[in-house]
Amino acid sequence: MCALIPAAPTLTGPVATVSTRTSYDQAGESLVEDTFHFTQGIEVRRRLLPIAEGVTFRPGHVAAGVRVDGSGLLHGTPQRSGTFVAPVGICSEGSCREQELTLVVLGYEPWEPRELTFPGRVGVALDGEIGIEGGPPGVLPTFTVTDQARLPAGVSIGPDGQVGGVPAAPGVFEVPVRICVAGNCAGVVARIIVG
Repeated sequence: MCALIPAAPTLTGPVATVSTRTSYDQAGESLVEDTFHFTQGIEVRRRLLPIAEGVTFRPGHVAAGVRVDGSGLLHGTPQRSGTFVAPVGICSEGSCREQELTLVVLGYEPWEPRELTFPGRVGVALDGEIGIEGGPPGVLPTFTVTDQARLPAGVSIGPDGQVGGVPAAPGVFEVPVRICVAGNCAGVVARIIVG
């Protein structure tokens, strides 16, 4: 028989009820995202995004080696793999409510970018994808351009690695991109060659 054990201590005193003036979502959800994927042994620094403005968080442990602070910053280094479900106190106007966070901590699995060179022509739609090989199954990578000024005019690289748009001028453009897979991140350079 399996049972989930909370990763954070539970409250032993009375629980405060949420004021009707507090602007929480009607469905009871207070966060934009409540499930996070991390890699064991790799430092975590992710901010919880509340739906309402002006909220604070009750500090505490959410998994072995990972804490949340009063500003909603998840930080630390996950110590063991597994799925951890922990309540997080979200407070506004003197009252708090709890929402469960799910942290999926994966063992280290190496990955590498699949394609980093994209040829194109001025005035012709560009259609490509960076993508990755390897990494943990079922976890989608995220892609962030770290210097937007290096992109050719009319071209973008989306958070899913899609390279698209219509190049406006010729040239060779080297665009820095940060790729993250379950918190395992690396910087690469995507080369867009426009003729």
